[in-house]
Amino acid sequence: MTNLEKQVDSLPMRRLAAFALFLPAFLAACVPQERPRYQPPLVETTPAAPQPLRARWQPGAVVTDARRVEEQAYTVRAGDSLSVIAERTGSGVERIAAANDLSPPYTIFPGQVLRIPGGRYHSVNRGETGIAIALAYRIDWDRIVTANDLKPPFLLRVGQKLLLPEDAPPQRADVPDRRMPDSDTPTRMAAFDIDIDDIISGGEPAETATATVPREIEPFDGRFAWPVQGRLISGFGAKAGGLYNDGINIAAAAGQPVRAAASGTVIYAGNGIEGWGNLILIKHDEEWVSAYAHNDAFYVERGDRVNRGDRIADVGQTGTVDRPQLHFELRQGRRPLDPRKFLPAA
Repeated sequence: MTNLEKQVDSLPMRRLAAFALFLPAFLAACVPQERPRYQPPLVETTPAAPQPLRARWQPGAVVTDARRVEEQAYTVRAGDSLSVIAERTGSGVERIAAANDLSPPYTIFPGQVLRIPGGRYHSVNRGETGIAIALAYRIDWDRIVTANDLKPPFLLRVGQKLLLPEDAPPQRADVPDRRMPDSDTPTRMAAFDIDIDDIISGGEPAETATATVPREIEPFDGRFAWPVQGRLISGFGAKAGGLYNDGINIAAAAGQPVRAAASGTVIYAGNGIEGWGNLILIKHDEEWVSAYAHNDAFYVERGDRVNRGDRIADVGQTGTVDRPQLHFELRQGRRPLDPRKFLPAA
């Protein structure tokens, strides 16, 4: 075969090979490609700034403005209710009901004559606690409970009228200043043992916030952390003059965070015990309770569940201390123990 014949004979094979190489690319180009029908533009977003912690409750002073009500007879008018009559006369709903043997829902009718019990009544304001009211008028809390036939858990309502025992002094303007220098103040708080039940029940602020779903927390592992950074100004134990400190006192800047020493449930947050100022109690298990006194604003309230390190309050100067500090206690049962034995080395 001549060279020309060989070239002519191989021409179809070359074309076929070239076509075979081209075919896959051609078929791929013929297949419709799936494309997004809409591609939203990319928008850069800035992460939202964390919301600042807000105080849940900041107690205010009790204003001793009790009003005296004379005992009287009241004839029920059309449209009256027991609360209207109480407001009109200055007496309390519960006291009027008790004096006239009325039971809830306190049904009354026009023309009915009711006995309005006389006495001196304090009108409960928002944020006030039963014990704080008792202290303001220098009356034992249990006497107010008895006089008003209050039932556990002794929750107060804003506007509720509390009858004050007649032999109680009318005001506390003549009460001497019980302030003691710095760290000596908590050493005489023996009432903590005596009034622990009153603290938990009689110290609930009037008109508390609506309860929320309990928060899941870490289980208590028996370890405690320092509740605040500062300088130790009073240790645990006996002091000069026969005084005794059931905890430790740590000087710190006002407004500095106070943190939960361990996970647990807040069983008290109020100012119902004289000298302690704004006090928080956290129950960690069936034995252990920690106490935090002299706080400023609270970030927790009774029933809240907290983890170790959660901010529960700010360092303050409430109660009978003359500079910002935290009084901190650890109690096993009702027995105070030296917190430093259970805290990490400073």
